[in-house]
Amino acid sequence: MRLRVLGSSAGGGFPQWNCNCPNCDGLRRGSILARPRTQSSVALTANGVDWLLINASPEVLQQLRETPELQPARQIRDSGVAAVLLIDAQIDHCTGLLMLRERNSPLPLYATPEVLDDIGSGFPLTRLLGHYCGLDLRPIQLDGQPLAMPFLPGLELIPVPLTSQPPPYSPFRGRPRPGDNIGLLVRNLASGKSLFYAPGLGQIDDATRAVMAQADVVLVDGTFWTEDEMIRLGLSSKPAAAMGHLPQSGPGGMIEQLDALPASTAKWLIHINNTNPILREDSAERAELGAHGIQVAHDGLEIAL
Repeated sequence: MRLRVLGSSAGGGFPQWNCNCPNCDGLRRGSILARPRTQSSVALTANGVDWLLINASPEVLQQLRETPELQPARQIRDSGVAAVLLIDAQIDHCTGLLMLRERNSPLPLYATPEVLDDIGSGFPLTRLLGHYCGLDLRPIQLDGQPLAMPFLPGLELIPVPLTSQPPPYSPFRGRPRPGDNIGLLVRNLASGKSLFYAPGLGQIDDATRAVMAQADVVLVDGTFWTEDEMIRLGLSSKPAAAMGHLPQSGPGGMIEQLDALPASTAKWLIHINNTNPILREDSAERAELGAHGIQVAHDGLEIAL
């Protein structure tokens, strides 16, 4: 089992096209120690040929070009992307579906009924793509049962409901439903190893904490360092919680949550906002993460279990 990080940034990427915060400006000028990142997406394979694309970011074409393995070239038009799974309906996680419209058969799409509702109405991707390749919709039920994915032999994927906000265009913004956001527990049945992937976490309840505790690797929300990060920079009036994210620092923050996991757990942060100081590889905040055994994901990172 291999997981490849195609994109590790939050919405807007890093640097964000219209942002002159110290991080984005510093990266453009070459005055900070950091690397550019595209918007959050990962790909999962069991055999190195057939891949599950988890979230389709706006930069999906760039991400595929930078990952030649996802282009096996078995016929004149081909892709290693066997299916797409959406963990939520956020713009930065589903817009890339439009870039995959040249497929010559309906694209298998796994998502909860809540996510399918949002991308069928408020942001009608399902109707739009019906005029191109079309979608083969495969609703995810949150019943604790593994998803049926025969192209990932030997892997077991269990969706985990999370508490977070649906996208701003959703009529349920501010009234989140189970199914608006999920994580994935992926088990390699041969090795017995497992990974928990959750790029959007607004809070961690007991059930989610129990799932994280059983995983050998956790790859989770690294959006903001502080609850008021965007407010202090004058970029938004909303705190992290209102946007559906748990910041790393402070009481009950992600650092504290990850500290409670077994010492053997490999801990990674993903979906990192362009304002977050952990993007600077020589920052005090990055050093603090390192002291807690927490690593920061980057585009191109591979995790094998």
